[in-house]
Amino acid sequence: MYKNIDKQTKLNLKDLVEYQEGQVVSKTLVQNDYVSMTIFSFDKGEEISTHAAGGDAMVTVLEGKGRFTVGGEVFYVEEGETLIMPKDIPHAVYGEERFKMQLTVSF
Repeated sequence: MYKNIDKQTKLNLKDLVEYQEGQVVSKTLVQNDYVSMTIFSFDKGEEISTHAAGGDAMVTVLEGKGRFTVGGEVFYVEEGETLIMPKDIPHAVYGEERFKMQLTVSF
């Protein structure tokens, strides 16, 4: 079930979270035993340190550019591009510049 989002309304996902200086901001849209979907904004220089997810994590950058380190390999992902980070593989996310992304994890 979706939450924190208007239904039957056309919208831009990147407009669901604002940038905040020195912070990573998130808004969860779905969270259950099968899937989670969250929209994030990263201020330049902010990061989520290395961790592993219990499911495959798909990120789509909605605005700007982020740096994703997955299993020691670095990817620069820009607006409109998608990257899948496999289950149980350590990964980290860094704001090369201010950017927004959609994260969908399937369990």
